[in-house]
Amino acid sequence: MNATFNYRTHIVSSLSEIGQAAWDGLLALQGEANPFLSYAFLHALHESGSACPDTGWQPQYIALYDGDDALAAALPLYVKGHSYGEYVFDWAWADAYGRHGLDYYPKLLSAVPFTPVAGPRLLARDDAARAALIEVLRATQAATEVSSTHILFPPEEHARQLQDAGFLLRSGVQFHWLNPGYADFEAFLATLEQKKRKNIRAERRKVKEAGVLLRRVRGADITDEEWRFFNRCYRHTYAAHYSTPYLNLDFFRRIGAAMPENILLVIAEREGRPIAASLVIHTADTLYGRYWGEIEHVPCLHFEAAYYQPLEFCIEQGIKVFEGGAQGEHKMARGFLPTRTYSAHWLAHPSFADAIERFLEREAGGIDDYMDELNERNPFRNAGLSD
Repeated sequence: MNATFNYRTHIVSSLSEIGQAAWDGLLALQGEANPFLSYAFLHALHESGSACPDTGWQPQYIALYDGDDALAAALPLYVKGHSYGEYVFDWAWADAYGRHGLDYYPKLLSAVPFTPVAGPRLLARDDAARAALIEVLRATQAATEVSSTHILFPPEEHARQLQDAGFLLRSGVQFHWLNPGYADFEAFLATLEQKKRKNIRAERRKVKEAGVLLRRVRGADITDEEWRFFNRCYRHTYAAHYSTPYLNLDFFRRIGAAMPENILLVIAEREGRPIAASLVIHTADTLYGRYWGEIEHVPCLHFEAAYYQPLEFCIEQGIKVFEGGAQGEHKMARGFLPTRTYSAHWLAHPSFADAIERFLEREAGGIDDYMDELNERNPFRNAGLSD
């Protein structure tokens, strides 16, 4: 019998239709505390207007309920009218569709908007519910006029399940810092090659000699004035790159109120004036580098506020992993190591599916070579210390 017969399917346009208790309860069963998948974070994205139909992110979450009306499985899913804010790039695929007179958009996307963080996407209380969720996703694809479906940054296990269901796998690379239990920042530096250690000390010294002081503010202590300043820094960074910011002050205020235990703000000041800030999200085990901005440039301040201050915080709090976010080989010189990520892709058009499958096979070989090259440039004096 079809596994989906055991469940009632809802397609919801707002997380409020599922409810915080049910959503976070299901998330808690996934075996990891991922703050970006929490009701507080996702609901803030939607309610602030950062990720909503008007910005090209139309929520179409799949929810499966059992006979007792308990949430058994769910998938964060969006109908997308563009490919901004995803960090797994398919612009070339969209261009190829356009050159052949085909529409690539709308497409379906399962991801945390604007957030290249790995974590469960196929949320389920057991294997049977997860299998049913995949069946519903396949049926949704077939019933809607979308070019494709993309599941971004799932754990490898979920990626393999999607591959078995007919999805194509793609891999990428991020850079993560691992904490084996350093006593302090100097103990971490002692494990690096001499040149790397010397450069980090020089960068930190430049910031100090420039008269910049840094302070860390935990979420519950962040004032509205500090949120307004951080938002100003965030928007200034996007303006400097001639881009439009994805997030707004309302979003930052919402997560500050709803999930303060997961937030750390680093503020840089000179002569009593704030000049830069970085925002990180963390749990007891993992810290995620997120957003940085400055209104006054100081050499090396970015590294101090966005890397070294969070690294010190990880060491002080016993946090085991610092995920540095998308891209950035420069992170390796600061003790971050390459980590493979995954995404899964389904395309409705058979010819394009074949062509992209061949492309992904070639790309996978390049990723393997890239990972080998990066691992040969391990920044630690003894690679065994970074395990």
